[in-house]
Amino acid sequence: MLVMAIVNRTPDSFYRPGVTWDFGVALGRAHEVVAEGADILDVGGVAARPGDEVTVGEEIKRVVPFIGAVRSAYPELVISVDTWRQEVARAVCEAGADVLNDTWSGWDPKLAEVAAEFGAGLVCSHVGGLLPRTRPFRVAYPDVVADVLERTLALAGRALRAGVDPARIIIDPAHDFGKNTWHSLEVTRRLGELTATGWPVLLSASRKDFVGETLGVAIEDRLPGTLAVTAVGAWLGARIFRAHDVRQTRQALDMVAAVKGDLMPARTVRGLA
Repeated sequence: MLVMAIVNRTPDSFYRPGVTWDFGVALGRAHEVVAEGADILDVGGVAARPGDEVTVGEEIKRVVPFIGAVRSAYPELVISVDTWRQEVARAVCEAGADVLNDTWSGWDPKLAEVAAEFGAGLVCSHVGGLLPRTRPFRVAYPDVVADVLERTLALAGRALRAGVDPARIIIDPAHDFGKNTWHSLEVTRRLGELTATGWPVLLSASRKDFVGETLGVAIEDRLPGTLAVTAVGAWLGARIFRAHDVRQTRQALDMVAAVKGDLMPARTVRGLA
């Protein structure tokens, strides 16, 4: 199981807005999460929530130099970029990105073509038909998991037809995106239906609104709920976990792996001395 650490090059992200807006601070954060056990670094240049327009040129300016600096520091680290625009995708792949994290569900169909051209991975997500940077309003599904499966598998198929390496295609139910809290809880509960498809599943639940609404807590207090969702997802077979809190997520995943018998405990002296 892999931890995908979040480093946002934005002034207005939903969690701790602007904390890594400064280039030096962002690079320091990259060093920190790698030391804490991150397997993938996910870089974002545009906040998912509604806000001021960010042009293609501005998004490139925010992320490309940073990707270059991270790639120089960590030649083997997997770098993912959260973008939905082909122009940005091309620029970040040229700078050394390995994965295109298309949070907005194939809004730009040429993103898959860019991934294929550069041999990059592609995340196929579910947003229920939302436009980029919009919020759901009274959204309803006859069966939310069926809709997630239909849309993500269609995007995976489109990626295959575009020439993306099947070993580099990932599906993401995208908690909160195009969903209310009940939908996100149901997706979590039925995550095994996604992992049963055989595609690697990315779980992106870190500190999201459905956690806060379920527990009645603010963003700063959502880590315990996030780790509970993480553990459920790990037990049901998710492979990648996008996280703000890398060390705690790594420990939660290792504990689940040990319970399942897939990982040996780090130290076993109890009852032996």
